[in-house]
Amino acid sequence: MKINTLLLATLLLTSASMADEMTVKQEGVKYIKMLGGALKTELQKEMKADKTGVGAVTFCTNEATKLTAEINSKLPDYAKVRRTALKLRNAEKNAADELDTKIMQEYVASIEAKTFTPKDIKVVEDGDVTRVYKPLLAKNVCLVCHGSKISKVIQEEITKGYPHDKAVNFEENSLRGVVVAEIKKH
Repeated sequence: MKINTLLLATLLLTSASMADEMTVKQEGVKYIKMLGGALKTELQKEMKADKTGVGAVTFCTNEATKLTAEINSKLPDYAKVRRTALKLRNAEKNAADELDTKIMQEYVASIEAKTFTPKDIKVVEDGDVTRVYKPLLAKNVCLVCHGSKISKVIQEEITKGYPHDKAVNFEENSLRGVVVAEIKKH
C-alpha cells in the first residue's frame, strides 16, 4: 500500500512538473512568435519596398532594437524575449551568454549531424528562470545581408551601422541564431 501511494505521489508530481514545463514552453513560444513575427513583417516590408536590401539593413540598424523593446514592454514583468547568435552583428545589444552559446552549439551540432528539425524548441531551467530557445535558420533571402556575396552598397550600409560585424558568410539553412524567451518563476 505504501509503495502504491508513493508511486502515485511520484507520478502526480512528475505529471505536474511536465505540465508546468509545457505551459512555460507554450508561453515562451508565444513571446518568441510575437518578436519574430514583428521583425519578419517589418523586414519583408522593407525588402519589398527596396529590392536592393539597403532598406532592410537600415531597418535593422535603426529599428530592430526598438521593436524588441516595444514587444518586451507588452510582456508580463516576469518575462522577456531577445535575439542572439554565435556570429553577431550587434554585439553590444545581442551578446550571447554561456548558456546561449551552449544551446546554439548543440543546434549547430545537430544540423551537422543531420538530426536537426527546425521545430526543435529547447526548454532550459537556469536558476529561477526558464529559457525557451527557438533556432533561426538562414534562409536564402537572409543571405543578401548575411551571406558570403554581399553587394558593395549593402556592405557599406552594414559597416556604417556595425563596424565590427561578424554576422556574415552564412549558408542557406545554417544556424543564424536563436530567439530566447526568459520566464521567471512567479
